[in-house]
Amino acid sequence: MPVTRTAPEPGTRAPRPTAARAVPAPRPTLPPGPGSTPGPVAAMRAAAPPPTREIWFAAWPVVALFILSNTAMPLYAVWQRQLAFSSGTLTLIYAAYMVGLLGALLVAGVASDRVGRKPVLVPALLLGLVACLVYATAPSVAALVVARLLTGVATGAAVSAGMAAVTDIAAGRSSGPLLASTGMVLGAGIGPVLAGVLSETAPGPTLTVFVVEALLLVTALASVVRMPLPRRDRGSGAAASGSWVRLPAVPRANRRHLVLGLAAFAPGISATSFVLSLGPSLLAGLLGTANRALAGGMALAMFLSATGVQFALRRMAVRTVLLTSGAATVAATLALVTAVHTAALAPLVAAVVLAGAGQGAGQLGGLTLLSREVPAARRAEANAALNAGGYLLAGVLPVADGYLSDAIGLPAAATAFGLAVAALAAAGAALVAVRGGDTP
Repeated sequence: MPVTRTAPEPGTRAPRPTAARAVPAPRPTLPPGPGSTPGPVAAMRAAAPPPTREIWFAAWPVVALFILSNTAMPLYAVWQRQLAFSSGTLTLIYAAYMVGLLGALLVAGVASDRVGRKPVLVPALLLGLVACLVYATAPSVAALVVARLLTGVATGAAVSAGMAAVTDIAAGRSSGPLLASTGMVLGAGIGPVLAGVLSETAPGPTLTVFVVEALLLVTALASVVRMPLPRRDRGSGAAASGSWVRLPAVPRANRRHLVLGLAAFAPGISATSFVLSLGPSLLAGLLGTANRALAGGMALAMFLSATGVQFALRRMAVRTVLLTSGAATVAATLALVTAVHTAALAPLVAAVVLAGAGQGAGQLGGLTLLSREVPAARRAEANAALNAGGYLLAGVLPVADGYLSDAIGLPAAATAFGLAVAALAAAGAALVAVRGGDTP
């Protein structure tokens, strides 16, 4: 069809033709590449916390390393008979563990916060495997000292990087501090009974025990390798500066939380150390037997109490948990002093159960408080600070008690140290009651 154009009227200008505005073609949607920002669905998937079973798997390395920490306890009598060393030498072997533990706490927490949990946990488990080899073949006291030193280093990494890994994976859920804490006490309880039973029933009392423990550590190593740890935000914490080796600490705003945790945890773990140092000999005298499995069973009962009380108190306010720890610790030490003076079984059993409850509640309260309040970038160092304070007191106590017992006798020394721990626990509970009023 022909197109006719209308001429403009005189005096007017022809309108300028306007070009149609081009609509840009839609850009193709590409899959997100490295460094790109994920879409909403991907972000939701990334933010979803791992399933609960992953928290249990993450707690297993803590359990395995704490099994190692107390496995040697029932075997000291065997080594003492084989190598013919004195009680003073036994104290030196015990002290090597504390030196390794406290030394590891000076660096493991900071290192874990800077480079991650796995780079600290993997070497710790490898050191544990080396310790098993040295234990199983120990030809001398020097070898036992080396084995205990390595065990202390591995355990120090477990209480800083290992427990922080559990709370990291829990992603704010209350099960994180609970499983981290119960993993520690459950492992510490399994170790003595495992060693006691195997050393009484299996050939090679000091060989079979550590072959089994080495297998447990290998499974823990596999658990660490597959840990679904969250991506670390390296710009969010203050752990990136300062010395690598230092006394573990917390940010200034969290010092009160650390003090409140230590007020319950330090006397609590000192009470369990006190019971473990005196309980086996008291039990052997009362029952007329030196069976190593029985001594291991006593330790297991104490740490099962520590585990049970944490599950019982998991929904309570932290202040209530810490106060419960103080009350149980006071009662435990008084019961142990009574058992020493009366040679009765009932107060000894009460001391075992109450000491476990005191440590378990204090540990749960302290870890929960720190995991809630301390930034994630300082979490491992905060755990190290809590455990360093507790283990320092608990490590000095048995050594001092041994020397004082030689000087003034066991009943008087036990009374003095029992009353001292009871006084510390009571003072800690008073501090929590006065200063912990706003603790959730």
